[in-house]
Amino acid sequence: MEIKRIIVAIDGPASSGKSTTAKRLAKKLNCIYVDSGAMYRAVALFLLQNKIDFIDKKLLRKALSEINIEIVPSKGQGENKIILNGVDVSKMIREPEITDYSSTIATESLIRQRMVELQRKMAETQSIVMDGRDIGTVVFPQADFKFFLVASIDERARRRWQENQQKGLGTKTPDEIKHELAFRDKRDSTRKIAPLKKAKDAIEIDTTNLSIQQQVDEIFGIIKDEIFL
Repeated sequence: MEIKRIIVAIDGPASSGKSTTAKRLAKKLNCIYVDSGAMYRAVALFLLQNKIDFIDKKLLRKALSEINIEIVPSKGQGENKIILNGVDVSKMIREPEITDYSSTIATESLIRQRMVELQRKMAETQSIVMDGRDIGTVVFPQADFKFFLVASIDERARRRWQENQQKGLGTKTPDEIKHELAFRDKRDSTRKIAPLKKAKDAIEIDTTNLSIQQQVDEIFGIIKDEIFL
């Protein structure tokens, strides 16, 4: 059966399971997965590589005009590729330094405006599943389906530590990661521009005790009756 063109927005704090769930859901729906966080990481990488202070508005505007970000869908079960100005930066943007800096620059209105512009353009001609912190509230307030994933801070720290170990990234303990996540939660939820918050019409799902597959199944079970033509 054919699936009509849809937009699925999945928001939530770091390590709540939204990215992996969104990836698998997109595969199940045979549509593109857009990792909004990866786009901000790509900008962070570009600014750091070129030693551009995002506080300098003139330099930042010029930099944003030079940045081109593409998301190349993977074949099979692999990760989508993040292409920054023609270069595959998929691995580089996952370094802890880039992840931390991306959260800092995400408070800058010029950067958010540019990213929202690119994200909305991606949805003009295709179905997408996108995750982030303001997808259902700012980027796509009229999304067909909105979900807000949450999990306990201890479980989220365990997941992030486990992910770092698997990727060989960093030597931080789960407790150190827990404190970092708490700090990031506060920063993301209290920032003036597009703060992390649940859209009024979003469905909240607590993933603390759910596997990724259970998360995917729960979301798919909610939307399946409305997505087929």
